[in-house]
Amino acid sequence: MGQALLKEVPKLKEWPHFSGEGEYEHMQFIRGIHMIKEDVELPDRLVKARFNTLFTSSAHRWYIKLRQEHGNQSWTWWKTQIIMKGSNDYWRFKVESAFEYSKFNGFKHKALPWLLQQKYRLTALFPDMSEFIIHKKF
Repeated sequence: MGQALLKEVPKLKEWPHFSGEGEYEHMQFIRGIHMIKEDVELPDRLVKARFNTLFTSSAHRWYIKLRQEHGNQSWTWWKTQIIMKGSNDYWRFKVESAFEYSKFNGFKHKALPWLLQQKYRLTALFPDMSEFIIHKKF
């Protein structure tokens, strides 16, 4: 990768970070990394070189442990591990319940934030679901 292309890579503070604590954070992290990789045509090795900084809190300890146990792995491998960490049965139950029990109330909610929250829940549960199907759910 040439120096000119390296200048196109976003600064580290502009990258998504992963703490392992947010409701949909793991999916947002993966989507963010994927967009950067795609936009700049960034190779795996440059993405993985930033993991030590991008993983924070408990996710950083988790990353260090897996890195020591499994060594240098591809972005695809790490993506699978992140999904497995973030999408356990308890998480799935919690997100499904939140989706099912959240009813729009015009006095309590603003329409767009409520709708986007529900959309995030669906896309976190079903990442391959099309926009058309998501919109039909509403």
